[in-house]
Amino acid sequence: MGGITRLTKSGLSMTDWRLQGSLPPLNDAEWQAEFTRYKQFPEYQQRQSMTLDEFKFIFYWEWGHRMMGRFIGLAYGVPLVYFAARGRIPRSLYPRLGALFALGGGQGLIGWWMVKSGLEMDPQQRKEIRVSPYRLAAHLGMAFTTFSLLIWTGLDLLHPPEKASRAAAVLQERLSAAASPQASQQLLQRVSRVRNLGIASAALLATTIVSGAFVAGNDAGHAYNEFPKMMPHAWIAPEVFEWSNFEPKWRNIFENTALVQLDHRLLALSTAGLISATLVAARRGQVWSMLPSETKTALTATVGMAGAQVALGISTLLLYVPVPLAAAHQAGSLVLLTLLSWSVHSMKFLKKLPAGSAQQLWKQQQQQQQGGTAAVGKVVAEMVK
Repeated sequence: MGGITRLTKSGLSMTDWRLQGSLPPLNDAEWQAEFTRYKQFPEYQQRQSMTLDEFKFIFYWEWGHRMMGRFIGLAYGVPLVYFAARGRIPRSLYPRLGALFALGGGQGLIGWWMVKSGLEMDPQQRKEIRVSPYRLAAHLGMAFTTFSLLIWTGLDLLHPPEKASRAAAVLQERLSAAASPQASQQLLQRVSRVRNLGIASAALLATTIVSGAFVAGNDAGHAYNEFPKMMPHAWIAPEVFEWSNFEPKWRNIFENTALVQLDHRLLALSTAGLISATLVAARRGQVWSMLPSETKTALTATVGMAGAQVALGISTLLLYVPVPLAAAHQAGSLVLLTLLSWSVHSMKFLKKLPAGSAQQLWKQQQQQQQGGTAAVGKVVAEMVK
């Protein structure tokens, strides 16, 4: 909903902020008063031609976005207090649940801090009035951080440590069937590499998402609407190398429209490539047979969603950022983050294996087999005797 609010350029329609929120205007007089207040700020002074009905459209999007945020706070906070009072929440979860509540509250403050950057800008500037891309990135980053922690917490509750222990035991059993302790250890290392690649993919995806905030903040999606080239005659737009417009130079990374879009393209394709490499590593040799069915499903779904997300991004660019497609692209990033989190979480059982466990387990299994063979021999000998 926040993405659609930005795409419809509704974010600056409400020029004040109250902790408890407020009702929208309920009659013509109240709408006129709200519209008059909006006209005092740079966005309207730059547009000039907005009608009252157009203002109502953008106002409702921003008001709905803010109220949705408050509703989420109630939907989280009220049950939290209820279950805590009844002693239904494990003590170990208190720090994480408290951090989530703080993140949710902080998100509202960061949202207003972001909006203020668009209310204070010089109306005489040549660029279209918009919020600071840095504050927009902070707002989006906080939202995705909160979302990720909620997803991870939910997965922890759905898959308690006992389940990871069982999965670790199954893996140990499969590793013991290897031809040698060295082969067993190599297999374990390959399985661990899959999880490490998943974690690296998640980190790269997070970077890509933040870079998308700078694309949005600089309106970079409305420029260089070609793919795979940035321009019909050039793979990389010449403006990428024009670093003299910003001081200090590092601002080009975050404010140079061409460079911001190029960065997002490269990061997105790199993320899709690394996610694909994770599945390839999982499918190699005997590794696939060592993984639980849940991990196989999660990895396969993640690769499929990564492809869909790339297709959505390219389509959004080529079609000049239509709101429904752009909103689907932003929602796709949440789906991809969820699936990738699930993939990594489903391999938490690897943490249940002590260092060097593959070789130790293989030796123990061989000893048990030898002991079992000797015991059977004794029983047979006694029976013959």
